Amino acid sequence: MFTVLIAAATALSACDSGSSFKPKAAAPVTSTTTPAATRAPNCGDPVASFAPSGPRPAPGPMPPGSFMETIRKRGRLIAGVSADTLLFGFRNPVSGNLEGFDIDMVREVARAIFNDPDKVEYRVLTYAQRIPALRSGAVDIVADVMTINCARWAQISFSSQYFDAGQKVLVRTDSRARGIADLNGKRMCAAKGSTNIDNLKNYPKVITVGVDDISDCMVLFQQGAVDSVTGDDTVLAGFVAQDPYAKVVGPPITSEPYGLGIAKTHPEFVQFVNSVLEDVRANGTWRQWYVKWLKPTVPAPEPPPAKYGRAL
Repeated sequence: MFTVLIAAATALSACDSGSSFKPKAAAPVTSTTTPAATRAPNCGDPVASFAPSGPRPAPGPMPPGSFMETIRKRGRLIAGVSADTLLFGFRNPVSGNLEGFDIDMVREVARAIFNDPDKVEYRVLTYAQRIPALRSGAVDIVADVMTINCARWAQISFSSQYFDAGQKVLVRTDSRARGIADLNGKRMCAAKGSTNIDNLKNYPKVITVGVDDISDCMVLFQQGAVDSVTGDDTVLAGFVAQDPYAKVVGPPITSEPYGLGIAKTHPEFVQFVNSVLEDVRANGTWRQWYVKWLKPTVPAPEPPPAKYGRAL
């Protein structure tokens, strides 16, 4: 059932106007022994973002010269998203619509600019395409279970944190593995361009299998080509919800704080988005999204508080 759903989502995603997502005949695979970890750059507290500046302008005309005004004049917000991350960003195979926690967040940003949440052009990206798409200006914002860290702050900017996930491991239900330490010498799949595959550098005895999309990992897992999949617990929860022969094991390997990615050239847009997130936390909208998409699959009783203090 899962493979059918992913195949349907892939075919429909390719129809998006302006989307860089292409249907795949087979998952590209790279299998290596993971090299040793390297030291990450220091950016202070990675989840600290730019504080909102004064009252947010009402939907409609935006401050002259701001990136929000550029978006408004264009007539749509261009967002990089996933189409195969169940619960956060996925293609509904019946309606054909993109849905999920991240999609609702993008729609809220569009509402704050246009007073219309439908004024969004979605561009479906792989994990590895997200940062290049922001840096090139191909998208205005990325909402795709994207972890905030110092290495990425060196290339792009982030909103305040909107969700706290953790990397875990998915195995078959008959596996005796209780965590990543029990998978030495086994083939573990992760998506290229993700922090998940980077974190495997700390586990050099695991055989890393890299693919373009995390959904490719699940296909390989179901085919028996890999022994396990590693990803954020939020993403793995979506896989387990569709595959009765899979389970998630072990404590979190890491903390994965999610933020909305924005180009470094638009700090005023980061401040604007942060003010939207402030309202979402305060008025109960975040909680509504959580109940709608994630409860009880992913435990998260409250939204993470915003942290500011990063210099513009």
